[in-house]
Amino acid sequence: MPRVLLLLPTTTYRAKAFIDAALRLGIDVTAAAEKPSTLESKTPATMLTLDFFDPARAAEDAKKFAEEFPIDAVIAVDEDTAVAASFIAGALGLPHNPFHSVQAAKHKRIMRETLKRDEVRVPRFTHFTLDDDIEEIARRIDYPCVVKPVFLSTSRGVMRADDESEFVKAIHRLEDILVMKDVARRGAEAAREILVEEFIPGREVALEGLVTDGCLRALALFDKPDPLDGPFFEETIYLTPSRLDEDAQRDIIETTQAAVRAMGLERGPVHAELRINSAGAWVIEVAARAIGGLCSRALRFSADASLEEVILRHALGEDVSEVERERAASGVMMIPIPRAGILKEIKGLDAARMVEHIEEIIISAHITQEIVPPPEGASYLGFIFSRADAPDEVEAALRRAHNLLEFVIE
Repeated sequence: MPRVLLLLPTTTYRAKAFIDAALRLGIDVTAAAEKPSTLESKTPATMLTLDFFDPARAAEDAKKFAEEFPIDAVIAVDEDTAVAASFIAGALGLPHNPFHSVQAAKHKRIMRETLKRDEVRVPRFTHFTLDDDIEEIARRIDYPCVVKPVFLSTSRGVMRADDESEFVKAIHRLEDILVMKDVARRGAEAAREILVEEFIPGREVALEGLVTDGCLRALALFDKPDPLDGPFFEETIYLTPSRLDEDAQRDIIETTQAAVRAMGLERGPVHAELRINSAGAWVIEVAARAIGGLCSRALRFSADASLEEVILRHALGEDVSEVERERAASGVMMIPIPRAGILKEIKGLDAARMVEHIEEIIISAHITQEIVPPPEGASYLGFIFSRADAPDEVEAALRRAHNLLEFVIE
């Protein structure tokens, strides 16, 4: 059987979905993490420890591993592991995204500069470091603007500022995030960089796709019905199929393809975030990975296949060009954290699960856990999933279920 090397950080939600998909497809899996497992010595073919923060070393270790357990494909689940995957696949002679393309996908400033050079529509932007004169920068910034770190995801550290005072406060707040031990280690030199870009009004969407030889195939286009206007940008509802008109959808897909081409992405999943208004589609982000969290559960494809199954088949060189998303509408709500504190109790869960068109509610936070909302936080209380004949029905079900939930936070 073919063997796939999955790069799975210990903090990821994605491990079970990919491993379950591999089992359904009859694929051998080696799960690589950045921390050693006590079971690794007992099952050496299925577990591997790799330093994702040192991609060259990870590639050496993976190549040595592959001498005994040959690897047919390498799959990353986030931006950090995408860089390591590029090195590892290159060392093994497997199809992969070039290093410069995954680096652009990981680093927002590099992405902006790359897309601007190819005249892909992106917000006007500037960047600086925490060592620069923040007060002076505040005087020359156009408002409203969006302040963000160059390497974090899930809207962590992303804030809107409408004037100089808000800008300075946002920078100081972001600095407090960037100096956290785990964040500083993950970002290295990038943890000193700040990206500032113009705020783009309009509707936000997310595109899930696969790239083969540089050509993008859109698998799903999600609407985000809740406005993301700040001051923070915590995402909530994703709905598919999109309710935008055909011209708008075509513009979004073509703009994403232009971004993929400009960045040099060659192969694998992409998750893109865009805004669309009267000027057209604007690229906010193109990540060299699939959708995060548990959100992929909102997607089903031909023969009831999961997104992870499609990605695995594609990584192993199978033709998945005929795979189509199911006809039903579907959606997910990432349950937002209303305030910081200790989660003490969850009420209304049984009633929420009984709402028509609700398929599943998964609470990922646990009782007694300290929870933190954006911009400091980077997680959700859980996920609500719905399927129905039409997107409107899905959205209504998600909102009804969420309204029945009460989270007691102290």
